[in-house]
Amino acid sequence: MRRSLYTVISLACLMLAAGRGYAQNESDERALIKVDKGISISKDSLFLMNIRFRMQNRFGIRTESGEDLSIEQTDFRVRRLRLRFDGYVLNPRMQYYIQLGFSKADLDLESGGYAQPIRDAMIYYFFDKNFYVGFGQGKLPGNRERVVSSGNLQFADRSIANGVFTLDRDFGFFAYYTLPTKGRANYQLKGAINTGEGRNPSPGDGGLSYTARFEYLPFGTFRNSGDYSEGDLEFEPTPKLSIGISYNYNDEAVRTRGQLGSSLYEARDLQVFIADAMFKYMGWGVMGEYFQRTANDPFTHNANGDTRVVWVGQGSNVHLSRMITRKSELAFRYASVRPSEEVQPYEQRLEETAMGYSHYVNGHRIKLQGNVGYSWANREIDLIQTANFWFATFQVEFGI
Repeated sequence: MRRSLYTVISLACLMLAAGRGYAQNESDERALIKVDKGISISKDSLFLMNIRFRMQNRFGIRTESGEDLSIEQTDFRVRRLRLRFDGYVLNPRMQYYIQLGFSKADLDLESGGYAQPIRDAMIYYFFDKNFYVGFGQGKLPGNRERVVSSGNLQFADRSIANGVFTLDRDFGFFAYYTLPTKGRANYQLKGAINTGEGRNPSPGDGGLSYTARFEYLPFGTFRNSGDYSEGDLEFEPTPKLSIGISYNYNDEAVRTRGQLGSSLYEARDLQVFIADAMFKYMGWGVMGEYFQRTANDPFTHNANGDTRVVWVGQGSNVHLSRMITRKSELAFRYASVRPSEEVQPYEQRLEETAMGYSHYVNGHRIKLQGNVGYSWANREIDLIQTANFWFATFQVEFGI
């Protein structure tokens, strides 16, 4: 009965959900048809392909502890290397979006057992400029920082809160709808029904994942789809605000963090609630996110008596940024993850704060980023704690 109820609710959400037309800003929720950079191949009005690439080359360090500044770890690598194809076939209403990843992190070789180059493989059909549906593998309509393309971030990486609570990518059905209005206010709905097992899933059990998201833009749309691009590079002349709420129910989830994480010993039903907001005005930017994950029973056990738990608890992430020139930005972040009391013997409370500087040579496509921050565990912020550490990152983003 419960599964049937969630199916009905999610199918209703799939009949509603949020498009933004054909904006220039890179997005992982739709194909980009009108782009002024990259390689375009077309055949009359029957076929279009835009080919673009981007890479992130990185150097990072991490200290032994908060007090001991000797280097424990260095991070020299290509963090991301992506090749992206967007276009349409037969009719501009029938669009596609493919994204492949080639770096070690993109291939999930650091945490998985085999290479996974396919990040996105979506087919979209546009009924009109306000309503489109998709089928394939892509990002779920979850927290804002995750849906923001990694090429449009104002820090080198997403927050620790995103790492623990994001819904990430999954395979299934998607739908997006913008409610037509006469005033400035904009209402967007998004929905998805997916496997619940993340990227490139194998055939699984009967449990599915159901996601619904609502967004409210009281002062109208952002320039260049800026509600899904960090930093006010557009210098919004009037205040712009987007408020979003997401809910995900993952029936019989088999991983510790839903679509991500280690395999559980037994399937569990997970629920994730997300609230977030983005504000921009005259070079100032504020983004905030709140997360909560619950489970019917977070503990799973195998025949040998080993225990593996679902990461249940709360998280938060806040960014404050200011464009100091037309091409340079300063940003501050605070993020935390707070496990529920019942799983604290297995998971730590973690917090981090960071300062970031970005120089935008060509917007988000070509930029230099430097971050420095401090991370601490279990509320013990003292430098003498061996679990705490400083970190710094320099990264160059280059792409078309």
